[in-house]
Amino acid sequence: MSTQNSPLIRKLGAYVSLSDPELAVLEKFHQHRRTFVDKNDLVYEGQTDPSAYILAKGWVCSYKLLRGGGRQIVDFQIPGDFLGLRSVLFRTADHSIEPIKTVEASEVKIKDIFGAFETCPRLATAILWAASADEAIVVERLVSLGRRNATERVAHLLLELGARLKLVGLAKEGSYECPLSQYLLADALGLSAIHINRVLRQLREEGLLTFRDGIVTFDNLEKLVELAGFDTAYLDYEGPMLK
Repeated sequence: MSTQNSPLIRKLGAYVSLSDPELAVLEKFHQHRRTFVDKNDLVYEGQTDPSAYILAKGWVCSYKLLRGGGRQIVDFQIPGDFLGLRSVLFRTADHSIEPIKTVEASEVKIKDIFGAFETCPRLATAILWAASADEAIVVERLVSLGRRNATERVAHLLLELGARLKLVGLAKEGSYECPLSQYLLADALGLSAIHINRVLRQLREEGLLTFRDGIVTFDNLEKLVELAGFDTAYLDYEGPMLK
């Protein structure tokens, strides 16, 4: 896949129409591609001087471990997402990032990011916009954990992932590939894996959604959106704001 058709370009292009010089800078961001296998963190909590990454292939999860051994997944990242950007600004990572399966990610040093901001301020605007959308996603997850019931939580998350994947060209009409296990969904949504299983069965039996063999299919998108109270406004995917 060429860089100009990469998930990162598609994502940033939702906020700013990128010029050729800006695309050339992003090309340089992809020069240091690395492969990470599952269960080996790209970034770990407490790490000093960590790198940032741009996820090119595969999915990862950002999480925090609790003192008792439990884990709270804060978010799932998909191709086109920046990983660990906040950690390089804080100098010490405040969370861990783990591949769900083997992934490919481009390592980006903070000096290169700041250098790009100096030479291409519009690119800085696009990255800030994308980072703000990522923050809005985490806020929406907090709402789910605090106020949505189990069925609404699951439906909302799977709808959101579909919208994010569609933005970067990785979702078909009404379906997408999803590597998430019921245990991962449970750690993200504050539920047990057994409860997740029950919810998915309920959604399937009601003809709303099917999650089978790693494929999420929206069987009745309109009713599913209504059930979850899903509104894409917080994702801000209405086309470039800056031409």
